[in-house]
Amino acid sequence: MPAFEVYFLTLLHMAPATWGVYHVLLYKRDSRAAMGWIIVCLFIPFAGPVAYFLFGINRVRSRARNIKRSFLSIEYEAGGEQTQSPEKAGSGIRAAGARITGRSTLAHNSVTPLHNGESAYSAMIDSINRAENRVLLATYILNTDRVGTNFADALVSAVERGVQVLVLVDGIGEMYSWQRASKVLRKRGINAARFLPPRLLPPSIYLNLRNHRKLLIVDHDTAFAGGMNISDDHVASEEKPRKVSDVHFELRGPIANSLAEIFYRDWHFTTGEAFRNDSPVQPAASGDADCRAIPDGPDGEMDALALTIQSVVSGAKESVEIMTPYFLPSRELISVLQAAALRGVRVQIVLPAKNNLLYVHWANRNTLMELLKWGVEAYYQPAPFCHSKLLCVDREYCLIGSANLDPRSLRLNYELGIEVFSLTFCAELRSHFESVVKASTPIQYEQLVNRSVPTRLRDSAFALFSPYL
Repeated sequence: MPAFEVYFLTLLHMAPATWGVYHVLLYKRDSRAAMGWIIVCLFIPFAGPVAYFLFGINRVRSRARNIKRSFLSIEYEAGGEQTQSPEKAGSGIRAAGARITGRSTLAHNSVTPLHNGESAYSAMIDSINRAENRVLLATYILNTDRVGTNFADALVSAVERGVQVLVLVDGIGEMYSWQRASKVLRKRGINAARFLPPRLLPPSIYLNLRNHRKLLIVDHDTAFAGGMNISDDHVASEEKPRKVSDVHFELRGPIANSLAEIFYRDWHFTTGEAFRNDSPVQPAASGDADCRAIPDGPDGEMDALALTIQSVVSGAKESVEIMTPYFLPSRELISVLQAAALRGVRVQIVLPAKNNLLYVHWANRNTLMELLKWGVEAYYQPAPFCHSKLLCVDREYCLIGSANLDPRSLRLNYELGIEVFSLTFCAELRSHFESVVKASTPIQYEQLVNRSVPTRLRDSAFALFSPYL
């Protein structure tokens, strides 16, 4: 190739590559991600800067926020904003969420675990059928199968009764079903919207930024939240066994209105339509649980859940119990889990024995080896694939919601966590955790140390990409 063409192509690559490095240095907080993107921009000709432009830049900002910057006042990737002074937050585990979110706990709620689709879906549909004022449904996956059709029928009936019905589905999540849920619902007269759907023209640049929240709010006193999608996969039948096990939650009391605010904000971000979350009806006291909603996303709330989890684990005195389908923890979380175990706290982690994403199973084994070495206990839960996301600390604290312990959930997705302070609820959830541990297989440190060289190479290679899995 003539020297002139080499120089020209080099300059053609270096211009966008230099811009990419400039942007990374100014805006990326995570040094590992920053170094990775710099290498991609510099050493992958042409495609590297394009990849960074499409997938590396956080373009999402909540429309409710007015973020102003000048050239000499440059912000890193959006992080959490403290809206409550530390002096007002108190101390201990309860204080972490207050400082991080600026939200106080709401008293007098009840939280009921609903195991698998049989319990969760029937309770949710019954609640929709009794709705008098509003039904707000947000979900990542809403399949147009038998279960999805049952939900659609109940939503249509609510619309016909004059109930406000809004359905928000994720633009990528709805693609798990051949018939798009939003299209089916709109044909039936339901006001349905898609969160950041993929587009060819103009091209969508939000493929990694998904709304992973699962929320159903009925009227002003009832809500359902957790990690369960809406699909036949969560229900067992005579024709097929259950593919996925999960725990969802019914919440009654003042927390329902707090969750409605999060839904309305997501709806406004997606559609531009604003709804007021005001009503003369105040939710009645329903139980002994103090609850706090913790929304998390790649905007002003980034790291809210990660910081909360690290804080409560750091404050644990007796036990930490974690159940998650996808375990790719940050170095910070690895450190606090190790430190808790070294302090004498019993730390237990339950993972699926057979993950639906095999590369996640491979990638987390180096991390598990680090944790097991310092006294953390880990278990593989037998089939079906367990999709539950649970965190219990000591005897009173539980965190439920939609987030997994991986970078996609805690940095890219819009997620929702709900802190629950309740001795009775925590005892119920810990009892479930204990029964699962008894049926699970302990993961031995020697088992991971003695992996074959090819297996270790494969696991380590996928672990390198864990920030992007």
